[in-house]
Amino acid sequence: MRRNLLVRATRSQRQAYTLLIVGIILLLGAWLLHINPYAYPLGVFLLGAGMLVAAFIDPARLMIAGSMTTAIGIAVFLGFRGLIPGSQIFPTYILALGIGLLAVAFAARRGYVGRGAISPAIIVLGVGLIEILLAAHLTPSSLIPFALSLWFPGLGLILLGILYLIRSMKEVRESGAV
Repeated sequence: MRRNLLVRATRSQRQAYTLLIVGIILLLGAWLLHINPYAYPLGVFLLGAGMLVAAFIDPARLMIAGSMTTAIGIAVFLGFRGLIPGSQIFPTYILALGIGLLAVAFAARRGYVGRGAISPAIIVLGVGLIEILLAAHLTPSSLIPFALSLWFPGLGLILLGILYLIRSMKEVRESGAV
């Protein structure tokens, strides 16, 4: 039992380090490349892709958030690049959420996601709330460029990496390895 807890904690640490490394790479890219976020609106997509990369290390964690954020990021990319007409952006978001939920369903079938997972609902509510605030012009003018830039996924993945590293250190202590 102690060995299983230690293996789980080690996997969690690897996942945390992966999040930190990908986040640092994205921050370096944002700092050095100065990519126009409207020409290449990759922020939300890269946040999701970074979470999916880390989810392959421990599929029970970040699979929901990674799949849904990646799907939403693709919709954001298509909308801001002008590859879909403005009247089709809302249906595209709905389709993206559906694709993300389908990925969650497949993960649940494989046992990576439990029956009581509330993360999909929280993500859908968060996207809806952001859309309402954007439509009512209640967000700072810098929110959209930030969310589309490389700074957003870099900072987001580093924050997740720090949180997961703290959690994994707690798991190591609880396993009795320290």
